[in-house]
Amino acid sequence: MASLENIEQRPATPSSLPRKFVKSESAGSFVSSAGRFPWFDAAGNPSQPYIIGIAGGSASGKTSVSQRIIKQLGVPWVVLLSMDSFYKSLTPEQIAAAHRSEQDFDHPDAFDYDILFEALRNLKRGIKVDVPVYDFATHSRLSKTTKIYGANVVIFEGILALHDKRVRDLMDLKIFVDTDDDIRLARRLRRDISERGRSIHSVLEQYRRFVKPSFDDFIHPTMRFADIIIPRGLDNVAAIDVITKHVSRQLKERGIELRGALLHSGAADELPPNVRLLPQRPQLLALHTIIRDENTNRHDFVFYAERLSRLVVEHGLAQLPFQESDVTTPTGAVYHGTVLRDLVCGVSIVRAGASMEHGLRQAVKDIPIGKILIQTDPSTGEPQLHYCKLPNDIGKRHVIVVDAQIATGAAAMMAIRVLLEHHVPENRILFLSLIASRVGLQALGRAFPKIKIITSSIDNELNDLYHIIPGFGNFGDRYFGTFDE
Repeated sequence: MASLENIEQRPATPSSLPRKFVKSESAGSFVSSAGRFPWFDAAGNPSQPYIIGIAGGSASGKTSVSQRIIKQLGVPWVVLLSMDSFYKSLTPEQIAAAHRSEQDFDHPDAFDYDILFEALRNLKRGIKVDVPVYDFATHSRLSKTTKIYGANVVIFEGILALHDKRVRDLMDLKIFVDTDDDIRLARRLRRDISERGRSIHSVLEQYRRFVKPSFDDFIHPTMRFADIIIPRGLDNVAAIDVITKHVSRQLKERGIELRGALLHSGAADELPPNVRLLPQRPQLLALHTIIRDENTNRHDFVFYAERLSRLVVEHGLAQLPFQESDVTTPTGAVYHGTVLRDLVCGVSIVRAGASMEHGLRQAVKDIPIGKILIQTDPSTGEPQLHYCKLPNDIGKRHVIVVDAQIATGAAAMMAIRVLLEHHVPENRILFLSLIASRVGLQALGRAFPKIKIITSSIDNELNDLYHIIPGFGNFGDRYFGTFDE
């Protein structure tokens, strides 16, 4: 264990130690609005996200410490939630005071703890959260919000992150970053002068009137609630290393896969029963050989990728419900056939999923197709929803979701969560991909056992950038010809 010079650990009291995860006999009180957690342990049991609270004075290094923990943990899906998102909108009088640097933004009354608590509680339960977007120019909340659909780990940081007892009780680990007053003041001066165009006088005056008194009266006293205190912030490498090792052990106990375990999945690992793999016949393998070859030109890549897409789409359509239908042939005889029983629509995950839209339109005439844009934060692995346009009657249709590949499964799980939020029954969702990693299929299949997943090939490994190995490279760049020269 590190010395107190590097890290101070609070006494082992019931109120200060991180709470152990207790498996519930029933997930009823913790299921998401979609019906279950999107993250499960190896046995298929629901696992709550691990919530870390990080507090400390202004410019103490909380965000930097948070980002360092995220980087060292190597967890595939982490949400970094800032307390700044939960500032209250100011009245016109308060806005005028803020422009004169006479508004106290470090006092507990500046934050909306009710909305903050509800957001963290819903994340703990696996329910979608709409995080407010605060505009510091107008000192008000914008009409738009940031949607968060869950995570393996939630790191919540803010000057008063440990102030409210309701919020503290949701945390699995509470940290206080203790940085010397002079260092924090120097950082604040440099930041506010260079980034916000303020004068030295206004920064010092605000610090004297509001920042320092609020720190002494409200922020520093919350140190007693911390499980771990980090002196010197980001410079304290030993303390951050101890914390990440502790959190790693906690996550492993919950069955949450870390980077090393995630990247390699043996071929013998069992796939969920809702996964369907196309028969591995020579024709199919020949198509994969062409599109996986780095020397295949773009024209050939597009042609053979679309051929492969059509095969996957046709195989997927066979999983939909049909009903008997009799028709009269031109000879006057009756043919006893079948027709699709229900309405169908498609949803492509932009942008690689757009490459499979052609196959959908060839197989289902006049099929309406919605689009979902999900981009993954490279520093946290957190998939973020940027755009969503779906058919108005999507809840009445069978939905065919298409994406060229399933790597970790994070983007696929978020897309499914979006559909469930739009009242699409889980058993009416079909997910199609050209290629998938075994670990991604396991994550997606366990999280949503009632959907059907169709893929033409399964690879067993991910590299340290979460790319499928051997894979076929960046499908979107190869299909659309958008390589970075």
